[in-house]
Amino acid sequence: MRRTIRILPDSVANQIAAGEVVERPASVVKELVENALDAGATRVEISLESGGKRMIRVADDGDGMIREDALLALDRHATSKIASADDLRGVPTFGFRGEALPSIASVSRLAVETRHGSEGVGTRVRVKGGTITGVEDLPRTPGTTVTVESLFFNAPARARFLRTPAVETRAVSELLSPLCLAHPEVRLSLESGGKSLLDLRGGVTLLQRVGELWGAEVRETLLEVEGESGGRRVWGLIQRPDTVRPGFRRTALFVAGRPFREAGILRAVDRGYRTTIPPGHRPWTVLFLEVPPGEVDVNVHPTKAEVRFRDRSGIEALVEESVRRALEGEDSAARLDGGRATGTTGKSGGAPGTGGDAPGDLPAIAAAEGHRAAPTDRPEQKAGVEGGAAGAGRVVRERPGRSVGTGGPRRPAGEAVEDSQMGLFLPADGGREATGPGTTGNPDPAYEDAGQGRDDMDTLPSLARPRLWQIHRAWIMAEVRDGILLIDQHAAHERVLFEQIMARFQGEGGESQRLLFPFTVRLTRAEHDLVMDLAGLLNRAGFEVEGFGGDTVIVHAVPNPHPHFDAEGCFREMVDELTHGSPLVRSARNQHERVAMSYACKAAIKAGQPLELREMQELFDQLFATELPFHDVHGRPTTVRLTRTELERKFGR
Repeated sequence: MRRTIRILPDSVANQIAAGEVVERPASVVKELVENALDAGATRVEISLESGGKRMIRVADDGDGMIREDALLALDRHATSKIASADDLRGVPTFGFRGEALPSIASVSRLAVETRHGSEGVGTRVRVKGGTITGVEDLPRTPGTTVTVESLFFNAPARARFLRTPAVETRAVSELLSPLCLAHPEVRLSLESGGKSLLDLRGGVTLLQRVGELWGAEVRETLLEVEGESGGRRVWGLIQRPDTVRPGFRRTALFVAGRPFREAGILRAVDRGYRTTIPPGHRPWTVLFLEVPPGEVDVNVHPTKAEVRFRDRSGIEALVEESVRRALEGEDSAARLDGGRATGTTGKSGGAPGTGGDAPGDLPAIAAAEGHRAAPTDRPEQKAGVEGGAAGAGRVVRERPGRSVGTGGPRRPAGEAVEDSQMGLFLPADGGREATGPGTTGNPDPAYEDAGQGRDDMDTLPSLARPRLWQIHRAWIMAEVRDGILLIDQHAAHERVLFEQIMARFQGEGGESQRLLFPFTVRLTRAEHDLVMDLAGLLNRAGFEVEGFGGDTVIVHAVPNPHPHFDAEGCFREMVDELTHGSPLVRSARNQHERVAMSYACKAAIKAGQPLELREMQELFDQLFATELPFHDVHGRPTTVRLTRTELERKFGR
């Protein structure tokens, strides 16, 4: 019997390898540009003809090759990037692709022109279909130029599957985008048919590079994000919640500078946005991950498009927590002018609009020393405002450090985000108290005495509380350091109530107001069953409910979120929403959030409700004591800021 197993010739083996590495002209460009970046290039120029089918040229000014290396680079399994199997666990470059150049050469006419800085003359190597046809000296500057012509000239079946030049050119442009984001320090240019398609400056920041690629309007909507835990670090840019839209989404993920795809990371980003954007909205994202060596495997995909993390849940938790923290800062608030905040982001510790020179040790928004408000008996108000509801000293967040999942960083209460929010209300004149109609300060000596004897007040500068006005019985306008802040009274109160109820669920619950005359509510069978199932949660939310025979329940106690609260109406609307569903409660992660979201929406102060000055003060203080003061539970903004710069521009100043 004749032998049927045979060893393939190198020419055939190279074409098979090329099928894995070289799918289309964009694949060739990817391999050549990555090699140029690995060589330390500061300038990379890409030229195409007929979408790359006729010609691809990639030129760089990186470290060139000596003649011996140029010849070895065309052999299979030849590389400068690894030396042993152990190196595969932590490749610091774009990865080892020992078959990339010979695979490309096996299906094209290829020329490599290169010169190392240690040599006085360069080298040109010509290859046709995998066979070297010429080697010669070449005068040139240090660097490398690779020219690929007649791609798939010897594989006509592959060539027939290539698309039109316009489609192939677009594929090259889209493939270059993540590489450009990963290396904003490198100047990159792309031309096709002599027409410049891309010309990016080198030595720019990530934000500037995003603006060059995605447009200046998108750049103005981005926030900085950064987090670190257990030797892992995440940083990058995310979209401001009020600018997030459903539908098309741009994302770029990198680990050790290498672009990759991972749906789990994007889901973690979306979880970080919970309650700040409506369901179905898709934020644009650029994130860089840095992990210790050995915690990521980059060799699970032939083109290195996917990676595998040893502790995937920990990475996702770090991403979610970092996004959440970025959204707590004032920079995430909606803006009428649509631009970026002029100050620093929450993670930097400075006050927005102040260039970062605000005191870094103040825990939250600080009211003017000596201006106190009357005390309150409501436990939920005491939890949010130290010493009273309407201006009693400092608004303090009594939240312990927390972590999300198994790998999120723990953050002590009173970190940089609080400094950022406080900086919004610093007086522009360096601390002088604002006076005049509409101010919220109260000069009554009785209020001044309320906070005497507290040691921590000695460390606080005298800070002005912004003036407050109610507009059309729906919005509260505040004069802040760098313009005007408009607050939606219903959305703001939603955020306050949501976080109060979630805190009750995590603690011992809260006090309720017992009714002198309990009320009964007749329900459908489905509603009755749901109320009985949720009786424990409803009780911790403030509704003391028990069965009253048949499909009727009796309510003995209710929460008291504000003086205008309609307890029975709120209870009925909550039961209806929780039974039949709504986009709001369907976006919740668990039953606790469903109850808290529904309660916050139904119990909050409504638009059209007139508020006294003290009530506006109380709402203002409680809002900026929450974790996410700039977003309600529906994902809508609670505040909109109009900067002084925009005001001056509108009036032609």
